[in-house]
Amino acid sequence: MKYDLVVVGGGPAGLAAALSAHENGAQKILIIERDRELGGILNQCIHNGFGLHYFKEELTGPEYALRFIKMLKDTGIEIKLGTMVLDISEDRVIQAMNSADGYMVIEAGAIILAMGCRERTRGAIAIPGDRPAGIFTAGAAQRYLNMEGYMVGKRVLILGSGDIGLIMARRMTLEGAKVLAVVELMPYSNGLNRNIVQCLHDYDIPLYLSHTITDIKGHERVEKVIVSKVDEKRRPIPGSEIEFDCDTILLSVGLIPENELSRGVGLQIDPRTSGPVVYENMETSMEGIFACGNVVHVHDLVDFVTQESTRAGRAAARYLKEGAAGKEQVLPVKNGSHVNYTVPQHIRPANVEKFVEVFFRVDNVYRDMKIVVTSGDKELCSFKREHMAPGEMEKIVLPKKFLDAAGQEPITIAVVSQEGEH
Repeated sequence: MKYDLVVVGGGPAGLAAALSAHENGAQKILIIERDRELGGILNQCIHNGFGLHYFKEELTGPEYALRFIKMLKDTGIEIKLGTMVLDISEDRVIQAMNSADGYMVIEAGAIILAMGCRERTRGAIAIPGDRPAGIFTAGAAQRYLNMEGYMVGKRVLILGSGDIGLIMARRMTLEGAKVLAVVELMPYSNGLNRNIVQCLHDYDIPLYLSHTITDIKGHERVEKVIVSKVDEKRRPIPGSEIEFDCDTILLSVGLIPENELSRGVGLQIDPRTSGPVVYENMETSMEGIFACGNVVHVHDLVDFVTQESTRAGRAAARYLKEGAAGKEQVLPVKNGSHVNYTVPQHIRPANVEKFVEVFFRVDNVYRDMKIVVTSGDKELCSFKREHMAPGEMEKIVLPKKFLDAAGQEPITIAVVSQEGEH
């Protein structure tokens, strides 16, 4: 089998990338999806709030996915569902299998990786205590409830205040469960502010900041959970224990880009994001292989995933037509004070038409700050922000003229107070 472009993943990133590549002239395109339908994680996100940026209206997750699935009709883009990609080689040969076709070897002119992300589990964060039934990741519970029709518990405690955890606090309440509390290790929430208001405050669900689970008790099913306050170094404080009688624990303790395939092919991985290092057009460290969406870095809005994936699809189509972009001048993008990571990690000014969008997250909650972009000792530009938080991804736009002014020096993005002090 030979294709111009193979997109691995049929979620929001893969769908947007494939459509964009088609619109920009790519001919023979294949989407490979391991689930039984397209749409990815959106299919289980039945709440609204999607599409406000991209479609300028409020949609549920399935509605957002359906918009793109309908766009696939009459494009000639091929789809293989229930198909697992086993391996990708440096020369863009994909090994995959499914129950209908068996083992397949697929040659691709270009590849877009759009596998999304997965949740951290109990084992990843080493919660002590018994090992009874009734402990789920928030996303698994969401799928059970919204797609499979199973109620996972009646008295629920949620660890982690990421967006999935907040949304599941509301969802479980609406289904008749009693959500006792949301417990967060950090002194701030990791979710969007609108979700804190709409999912916790509106339902009188308490949020315990600077707290974590220190013990789980139960024989066959969860019976009790011990929650303790933590100090500045995130260590439990003896004597601060709170006991909750519950039968279910949902874990919303972070998402990890799904990059086993990326590592297998030998792509350079950024330890800060756990995703591939990418250039301004979402090309990875390996020529002809692009990546987009949550496989690169975890987004908080699907609209941003769509915009980023559209850029990847356009770049893949251009690569198929014109070959590799030049690498005469490559500007590394570095994170300065209070910035956890940047995407992209490299910019090639010659490959930029008008501007580059740079995404990043800050390391704490800040007010009245300034984003400063520098090259060596020279300040290229700055942007004021009244409020910044780790749960909300930041985006800045760097016009080409600023990139040209950088010369050969790396670009650094830092957050400082508006008075200029770090």
